[in-house]
Amino acid sequence: MRKYFQIASILILITLSCKQSSSSRSNRDYPQREEYIADFDLEEIKKRGYLTAIMDNSSTGLFIYKGKTMGYEYELLKMFCAEQDIDLRINITQNLAEAFNQLNTGEGDILAYNLTVTKERKKRISFTHYHNLQKQVLIQRKPKDWREMKLHEIEAQLIRNPVDLIGKEVVVRPHSAYYDRMVNLSDEVGGDILIVPGDSRSETEELIKQVSEGEIDFTVAEEDIALVNSTYYRNIDIKTPVSFSTQIAWGVRKNANGLLHALNEWILRMRKTTDYYVVYDKYFRSSKSALRRSRSKYSSIAGQAISPYDSIIRAAADELGWDWLLLAAQIFRESKFDESAESWAGAIGLMQVMPRTGAEYGIEDLKNPKQNIYAGTKHIQWLQAQWGKRIEEPEEKLKFVLASYNVGLGHLEDAVRLAEKYGGETDKWESVKEYLLKKARPTYFNDPVVEYGYCRGSEPVGYVDNILGIYQNYSEIMQEDREGAVLVQ
Repeated sequence: MRKYFQIASILILITLSCKQSSSSRSNRDYPQREEYIADFDLEEIKKRGYLTAIMDNSSTGLFIYKGKTMGYEYELLKMFCAEQDIDLRINITQNLAEAFNQLNTGEGDILAYNLTVTKERKKRISFTHYHNLQKQVLIQRKPKDWREMKLHEIEAQLIRNPVDLIGKEVVVRPHSAYYDRMVNLSDEVGGDILIVPGDSRSETEELIKQVSEGEIDFTVAEEDIALVNSTYYRNIDIKTPVSFSTQIAWGVRKNANGLLHALNEWILRMRKTTDYYVVYDKYFRSSKSALRRSRSKYSSIAGQAISPYDSIIRAAADELGWDWLLLAAQIFRESKFDESAESWAGAIGLMQVMPRTGAEYGIEDLKNPKQNIYAGTKHIQWLQAQWGKRIEEPEEKLKFVLASYNVGLGHLEDAVRLAEKYGGETDKWESVKEYLLKKARPTYFNDPVVEYGYCRGSEPVGYVDNILGIYQNYSEIMQEDREGAVLVQ
């Protein structure tokens, strides 16, 4: 803490001696010379087929809970992408300064970071219409014995007037609107608030946790983030505002006018719909659900586990030569990690194995997680062997294997024969999937080269896309647990 005090003191001395305005002080967080900005707008995004969102792993942005990708901003972005008929991809970046760099260099297309709109930030990026209005509030710890105290006794020990922050340390994220706000507040109250920049990779929610656990005394957060976290940490107080209402919006590159226009039109319409309030209430008004997620070891907010079966999945993935998160993504798609799941067609358990398939591998109890995953991975190994005879590229082979797992080897082989007959590339998924989709038409499922007849090809095609999308989210969010991981061998 002494180190924080020294840093804060130096910053305050520099601030006072230079007599800068609040806006010029903020310039240290932003480039002082013209930076490169990628030229990539909505038209190019649509041609590519997906929007990349730069986000953080947080209770408001994006997180994994029991295998499901969730988050207020994530769900809104999914709604926008669905309307635009494009996929959503995620780039998890915990450092806000790096997030701005990645947006402008083209590593992402939209910055969805619970961003407060400020004049300094508007010099560097364009903001959408706000999708929310929030005050910044002080996060402080309640007295040690607050449960036994009367309300007026608790209030007497809490800061309710920002003037009382003079001489106290407030730890906030660097390169953030919180930092700028506290600098301005220090001027407004006529005394020195000791503003301490936290670690550049520390999220606001990590600082709130530190307040709860007594490591620091104060931090600042938007009211919505504070509200969610107050359900996790019952000993924090969030009732003292330190700002007026501010705009929370998404950021895009300054030259992405098409994307900005589409987002603005959508946000203005979306804010009038019931769907928006359902999403908002889900994350900010449902305190019991938020508390349950916060305490679950199967939440990326609280831990690094995806399911109760992670150790079994890891061992099975090693046998396959897969990244374990890929197999976890497939299992979530099959059963949502419900070991008792049964489909209308009779598939059973975590990997939705048919009884006859289980019997081929000597498995009788398909509701037993270990046995079910064993049968499922053995079947995948067999499919890998079949496709390995004709497809060399690992990622291409993976798509054929996943599609075959869903719809059966025979239908995929039909699609390959159709591709060969009509001049397609028989070892490329993008080519073969077109003929898999065409197997729903009489002209194609009645073709002489087709042996297995009609197939609703949209199901296996969607199955492959869905699993790879889930896997991409898992890979981004569970980065700490994936050093050296490879997709497939």
